[in-house]
Amino acid sequence: MANTPQAKKRIRRNASRQAINHARISRIRSFIKAVEAAVAEGKKEDAVNALRQAQPELARGVSRGVLHKNTAARRISRLSKRVAALG
Repeated sequence: MANTPQAKKRIRRNASRQAINHARISRIRSFIKAVEAAVAEGKKEDAVNALRQAQPELARGVSRGVLHKNTAARRISRLSKRVAALG
């Protein structure tokens, strides 16, 4: 158990940061799911619009430190490839 005031503060701060980061990751996942749903239905126009909204969310996740930049780049690449394949 934390004994020092600094350690107690870190526990409080880590809990609040975890809640914020969890919300950010959840938001990113929602945008990704919107793209995947449009792709699954075969709606290219909806998929393109959803991808345009998802890309800045992924980039924001990188800048906020909840995603690694290569992870975001990989996800954008894979989603773009699936949207382009709709033809």
